[in-house]
Amino acid sequence: MPLGTPPTGSPRTSPGKVFITDDTPATLTLFNRVLSSKGFVVCEAADGATALAAIPHERPDVVLLDVMMPIVDGFEVCRRLKSDPDTRLLPVVLVTGLQDRDSRLAGIDAGADDFLTKPVDVHELLARVRSLIRIKRYTDALDSAEAVIRSLALTIEARDPYTVGHCERLAGYAVALGERVGLDHEDLRALDHGGYLHDLGKIAIPDALLLKSGPLTAIEFEIMKSHTFVGDALCGELHSLQRVRPIILHHHERHDGRGYPLGLRGEEIPLVAQIMGIVDVYDALTTARPYKPAWPSDRAGEELQREMRAGRMRGDLVRTFLDLGGPRLVEIARAAQARPGCALATRLRPATSLAVPPEHVPPVSAVRRGRTKALPHHDLADLTACLADGIDSAIRQRQPEDPDVETTSSSDRHRLPDVQRERVRPGRRTREAAFASPAVRAGPA
Repeated sequence: MPLGTPPTGSPRTSPGKVFITDDTPATLTLFNRVLSSKGFVVCEAADGATALAAIPHERPDVVLLDVMMPIVDGFEVCRRLKSDPDTRLLPVVLVTGLQDRDSRLAGIDAGADDFLTKPVDVHELLARVRSLIRIKRYTDALDSAEAVIRSLALTIEARDPYTVGHCERLAGYAVALGERVGLDHEDLRALDHGGYLHDLGKIAIPDALLLKSGPLTAIEFEIMKSHTFVGDALCGELHSLQRVRPIILHHHERHDGRGYPLGLRGEEIPLVAQIMGIVDVYDALTTARPYKPAWPSDRAGEELQREMRAGRMRGDLVRTFLDLGGPRLVEIARAAQARPGCALATRLRPATSLAVPPEHVPPVSAVRRGRTKALPHHDLADLTACLADGIDSAIRQRQPEDPDVETTSSSDRHRLPDVQRERVRPGRRTREAAFASPAVRAGPA
């Protein structure tokens, strides 16, 4: 069943809940009688202040608001509902006797979804309520799908005890840097979501690879890189995550063009992905990993500057991030540990293993061509099935390594030794290491 399709035969197929706010008892009685007779659950309030206090608890499907009310008028109630993240998608209908153009413009500016003019035609009332509730249910279904994917991302993080809290910290660092460079609300929201979802595609990476403490082989590295395409595909059908997809796909690109999966260079890399790439490296440097201890903030800052001078990171972004200051970054990290997602990942950690088994790894040839990005799917279950069905035993059976390169030390987690060693036969080409600097050697999970 496609994402966003309300399940049939569920309790959500009931008519819905309507919250009515009006200071005229006769109007409340009329609306209540009409809606209740059609099976709707009806809640009432006689003024705007009472409505604002009750709506978050009642969780209605649509709100009918009289405009001219004492204490808090309908325009202000609507404005507050639309500015609250918990109620901003709740449909609001303004019911008014005002016919002038300015009043309608004020309602639109407040965020109203529809208008009813007094005296209200009861057939029009029912038609508008049904239409808005139908749209609300599709929105709820998409919101639920996004929540499932977000929880899935935290579950994937919980597979590695060294990375618990990584998503929350990245979200905090990225939003702080985005605010400093003046990004708009939608981009900041994408950075917050991207902190959680950037490595979503690692659901397709087996534990044997993901948790490997030593360097990855060339084949293993190619498989690891596929997580960017897989994560992008998982979010492909969710409209609410379209701004997050560039982060998922491109957060491993580098300014000099030596990143992956597409080798983008400079301003070809989306700004939000560049921001996520910088904070990802910083978090990896300042937290412990199986292959390194945690670095202090000032040492990590020096490493980022070396990355910048080497051309791997955009200079103004690195300088702006470091201008936030060590104490501020420590504060963000501590606040992140208190976020609900971090607690969820900690609870899931002991018994979690969602990776595709080692024998179910995308063929290296498919990964190199980015075929995972085009997998046919209709929902999360179908995509996961595609990942399992379209695979071969690249790791367990150890496909022959590239004949041009005998060994490699590259890895998605950049577990490179102090000196990048690739023993290449005389006269053969050299495979460029995706990242060979000290920062990335210690770098992101």
